[in-house]
Amino acid sequence: MFSPPLALASLSGESDADWARSGADYAGCAFLGGIAIDDRSRAAARELVARDRTEFLPDDPLTFVDRQLQALEPESTPIQPAVNVRSATREPIRDVAQVCHEHDALLEINAHCRQDELCAVGCGETLLADTDRLAGYVETAASTSAAVGVKVRAEVPGVELPVLAGVLESAGASFVHVDAMDTESVIAEIADATDLFVIANNGVRDEETVREYVEYGADAVSVGRPSDNPVVLERVHDAVVAQLES
Repeated sequence: MFSPPLALASLSGESDADWARSGADYAGCAFLGGIAIDDRSRAAARELVARDRTEFLPDDPLTFVDRQLQALEPESTPIQPAVNVRSATREPIRDVAQVCHEHDALLEINAHCRQDELCAVGCGETLLADTDRLAGYVETAASTSAAVGVKVRAEVPGVELPVLAGVLESAGASFVHVDAMDTESVIAEIADATDLFVIANNGVRDEETVREYVEYGADAVSVGRPSDNPVVLERVHDAVVAQLES
């Protein structure tokens, strides 16, 4: 899906085209965002800003996505672009998926964020327990021929990620991006249950953590908070190349 199999995971209000370019020497993919694309998720994002969180809140989210992806055209930046989006409703998913398809970018549906404001409007982590709605998002995005996946979180009560991954695969997803939390073995369970491209996230810092995820069956790993730290990125890049591309 991308090479080297190291991704930069989205950081709200920070992960834009400039950020992606700064990591392009190390990573094969960069997830821009998260970007709130409907009225309810944007209202929640404004509440987050009011309590001093950084969020992307452009006047027109679709135009913002389009311009960010234009800035990452292959001739200027050798990295696979991807966009992480939040939505409490299904309708805007098709439009942003179409923009991603036009730029050969991956679309990642955010079923991961757990801030109270986002969960209160029905997006982020709440989607993990609303399987039909999340599968509908994937079906809508996949209908545009965009490559679509979902960012998920382990250790959510009542949610069996291997089962959910199978549902998402049937709905048209091509990848799943898993924040393993403290349950790294969930990567093996998902890899065994589906043919999805599995990106493992959480605590990826060095050769040891890369090796653990690879042994569990991950196809790629991602780096979150240290994604702007070239020392960490170089160390993880070298481990990824040794473990997954040798």
